[in-house]
Amino acid sequence: MSIPEAEKFEGRPLVLVADDETHIRLVVVSKLRSAGAEVVEARDGAEALARARERRPDLVITDLQMPHLSGLELAQALMIDARTSGVPVLMLTARGYSLSDDQMRGASILELMSKPFGARELLRRAVLLLKRSTSGASNLEAA
Repeated sequence: MSIPEAEKFEGRPLVLVADDETHIRLVVVSKLRSAGAEVVEARDGAEALARARERRPDLVITDLQMPHLSGLELAQALMIDARTSGVPVLMLTARGYSLSDDQMRGASILELMSKPFGARELLRRAVLLLKRSTSGASNLEAA
């Protein structure tokens, strides 16, 4: 059975996945790799920031609540660093927790997904985010 186009990456993008919950990280990483992405993993926000500075990812998927740096702090640090500015961020949040539009704009977070989430929907959004970022469009322009 072939993978639908909405669930395949163009090329081989580098995606950084940061989540302190191992089981979530493994599901996300597996889905991304099966769709053709190269994936770098991080267990917390500080490790994610270091990895992003080593190799600028095409996309960051991060949990909001993590040790050392939260996902919001990570996104803000990525945005102000010349090496990582402009990297799209997809933020995962625990059920019932959300970010304001100002917080999202202030950290260049383009997508927000609540846990639990469907791995297929996460992949669909990741593919769309990368397509938008390579075409120069973003949700922030519409806000």
